[in-house]
Amino acid sequence: MAPNIMGSIRMGHCLSLIICVLLLLKAEGISVSISFVENAVTKGAVCLDGSPPAYHFDKGFGAGINNWIVHVEGGGWCNNVTTCLDRRDTRLGSSKKMDGVVSFSGFFSNKQKFNPDFYDWNRIKVRYCDGASFTGDVEAVDPATNLHFRGSRVFVAVIEELLAKGMKNAQNVIFSGCSAGGLTTILLCDRFRGLLPTGAKVKCLSDAGYFINVKDVSGASHIEEFYSQVVKTHGSAKNLPLSCTSRLSPGLCFFPQNVASQINTPIFFINAAYDSWQIKNILAPGVADPHGQWHDCKLDIKKCSSSQLSIMQGFRNDFMKALTAVGNSPSKGTFIDACYAHCQTGMQETWLRNDSPLLANTTIAKAVGDWFYDRKPFHQTDCTYPCNPTCHNRVFDDNNSRV
Repeated sequence: MAPNIMGSIRMGHCLSLIICVLLLLKAEGISVSISFVENAVTKGAVCLDGSPPAYHFDKGFGAGINNWIVHVEGGGWCNNVTTCLDRRDTRLGSSKKMDGVVSFSGFFSNKQKFNPDFYDWNRIKVRYCDGASFTGDVEAVDPATNLHFRGSRVFVAVIEELLAKGMKNAQNVIFSGCSAGGLTTILLCDRFRGLLPTGAKVKCLSDAGYFINVKDVSGASHIEEFYSQVVKTHGSAKNLPLSCTSRLSPGLCFFPQNVASQINTPIFFINAAYDSWQIKNILAPGVADPHGQWHDCKLDIKKCSSSQLSIMQGFRNDFMKALTAVGNSPSKGTFIDACYAHCQTGMQETWLRNDSPLLANTTIAKAVGDWFYDRKPFHQTDCTYPCNPTCHNRVFDDNNSRV
């Protein structure tokens, strides 16, 4: 009987832990239902599969009724017909496959204690379903694949719907995004500003969107070739910043280091210098590591060898060089920590909590709030790994080896 009793105790303990976690999540996050831009279909502003774009909208209240956060989710890119077909019938290519409800927390929380500067704003998460950071626009649709490369149209259709829902009266607006969505905010920051009322205060915020152009561990220019293919497949060139495409080939204009200096709208960059997605997919992608020597290291930075850590320090050096394009203008901000992480604004633990990551004794939430409201500029870069004890370093399992 003893083993059964012990098993029951363990099961009861596990259930208690699960309940505690769920209660904590309920306390920190809120559930927000999906909305579809139905009239976008007639404009050809559709996801990869031809379905309408979608977003989640939690309305502002009180003093924040005319303030807006428009945030683009992440999800990587597809660079050819094959990889776009792979995502066409998933949530990254079809609004038919998206969850009807998502959780808002961190930067999107409606509770003052968790999000003191923005809790009462209108907060929108735009679903990502085009595979090219909302830059593509190809008129033709191959009936054999039914792939629609219309991200640029989707971007405009969503903004037009939000304007009609009250954003035309906006006083303060933040255009933000995470990962591929963070790249969207960089590439389309000035374009977004142009769609908003001239009297609104508009700033952009890129979370983990500063992807850099470096060779992988095999010496190949994997990400440069990949981005060029994305731009060609989606017809993105005409929707990338002209200040870049007039100087460089369009594929190179997918790299923030080649466009950041020309962004006129105020913008803030949040990034881990050891960005876990970039380490896994740009520095040491599977194609460059056929024997899996980087496998354990990519899942957990504490399992990296000294030689691997040395290569990662080199990546950090390259990242810091690429970041110089941002400059030191007070209108731009940087929060570059020494964590092994990717996307830090949408999770309460990294946005604002008692144990959140700190730079200059400042949380991400405080740095962004001070910058947006012009209370204090913020340009801070962390020391080298593993110097920051406040980091929340990501640990992945084998089923999540690619983000």
